[in-house]
Amino acid sequence: MQPDFKLIKPLLNTGSGRTSRFFSYAGLSIGVLIFLCALQMFINMQQLMKEGSIKKDGFDYISITKTITNQTMGQPDKHLFSADEINEIRQQPFITGVSPLISNDFRVKLSAGNVLPFSTDMFLEALDDEFLDTLPPEFKWQPGDANLPIILSSDFFEIYNIFAPGQNLPQVSKETATGIPVQVHCEGRFEELQYASKIVAFSDRVNSVLVPKSFLLWANKKLGSGGEETAARLFLKLKDINNADFVKFIEQKNYNINKERTLLGRNKVVIQGIITGLGIFGTLVVMLALLLFSFFLQILIARSEESLRVLLILGYQPKWLARNVTLFFVPVYIGVVLVALATTQLIQWGFHKFVMYNRPEISSILHYSVWIAAVIISVLPIVINYRMVKKLLLKLFQQNK
Repeated sequence: MQPDFKLIKPLLNTGSGRTSRFFSYAGLSIGVLIFLCALQMFINMQQLMKEGSIKKDGFDYISITKTITNQTMGQPDKHLFSADEINEIRQQPFITGVSPLISNDFRVKLSAGNVLPFSTDMFLEALDDEFLDTLPPEFKWQPGDANLPIILSSDFFEIYNIFAPGQNLPQVSKETATGIPVQVHCEGRFEELQYASKIVAFSDRVNSVLVPKSFLLWANKKLGSGGEETAARLFLKLKDINNADFVKFIEQKNYNINKERTLLGRNKVVIQGIITGLGIFGTLVVMLALLLFSFFLQILIARSEESLRVLLILGYQPKWLARNVTLFFVPVYIGVVLVALATTQLIQWGFHKFVMYNRPEISSILHYSVWIAAVIISVLPIVINYRMVKKLLLKLFQQNK
């Protein structure tokens, strides 16, 4: 027949140390709440960063340039990326691919002939096909071809439609624009070439006037200076444009980038630091509360030493006493964690509903890892305190022999 712990409970001096218990319970509650909230907010941030960037093929694309300063004005060579710099960028673990944007080394003029009374000096660029978001079959060229396909930036097209009425030019749709013949006039130092062209696609990814790379490499040699191909702009392919390491790398190198697209990444560094700090603070509070509670148990054993000696002499086993003394405080642990968990759930629900306005990237329900952390916080102090109380009781048991 198992002994009843209720019969011997009055022998334990549990009335002392009430202040210590109060502060340990309060500290444990606050620490667990801060820790669980910090963990959930960290998960929220990760989900927002992961889902917040629209990707068509699982990657992000962005262009970078060198910063032009008063000291480097008039020195175009200092604004170009060298082969070593390109290799350094390509070797970064957070960058999947790099493509230099090759530009024309000769004068280019675009016109729409009699169909659309529009003519302007323009630039041409080219990059590797794998970096294009739209790649129609007709976007290719080889020496001898009279037709030159063009991929136009959607932003450039929208700009035209904005200023067209002020210039007495007609606004056109994308469908109409792809049917309008375009004349591309290329003027070099000793030769001029003209190509019949048309817009074959629009790009939402690259803000430029793109032609096949094979054409621009050939034309630069024929019409340009004939020097080594250089690039003032690089197009990067990344798994996550908001990667904190990528943002730090760009800032360290002082490269120009669309800061609006990396705004989440810049905020992520700050928010991650704040949440990590809160998580560390919550962990320290939990540890201090558990340490204070362990001190209370040691005081309890010390004040009840005579009663425990008598119980051990009467045949009560140290393991049984340690288990029951520890289990006596289990409801307190469970209650503290449940209250903190319920409060964290309420905070998460309010954050999702009133702050994030029910954004689908996150949920009003706590992440499963928060529940796992709550279980660990509940079980770990029970195990630690049981081992400590058992060790103290075994010491008393050995002294009675």
